[in-house]
Amino acid sequence: MLHEDRLSYTPAASSVTLARHRAVQLVTEWGYPELAWSVGLVVSELGTNSLMHGCIRGRLFQVRNVLRVGTLRVEVSDPRGERLPHARVAADDECFGRGLRIVAEVADRWGTEPRTVGKTVFAEFDVRDGGGRAKSVGRQHG
Repeated sequence: MLHEDRLSYTPAASSVTLARHRAVQLVTEWGYPELAWSVGLVVSELGTNSLMHGCIRGRLFQVRNVLRVGTLRVEVSDPRGERLPHARVAADDECFGRGLRIVAEVADRWGTEPRTVGKTVFAEFDVRDGGGRAKSVGRQHG
């Protein structure tokens, strides 16, 4: 692992903003400024989903950003393991329901993993050593 950052947040809308800003700053510091906007968007979408569908009053949600050789991974974990996310097609007049489709478009992969308590929703970006984004063969939901 080259870099890792993990922070827990209170279940409030302002926390999603803080997590997004932190992720953008970290990704830039880690040498991938061209991914900052996409990573910020993914943190915002996954954090908002966690707030709306995965948080329990009084329980924190966690955002973890990890840079490994070849992969930048964003994870958002919350205590509601029984409420797994799924991408859906939102109607034109709906205000919500597009978040995971957006994540699927900007990240190379996304998926879920169970935890002892709760779940983790992740998105991954393929990266090259020394900066730059690798060309992705295809996106997949994992």
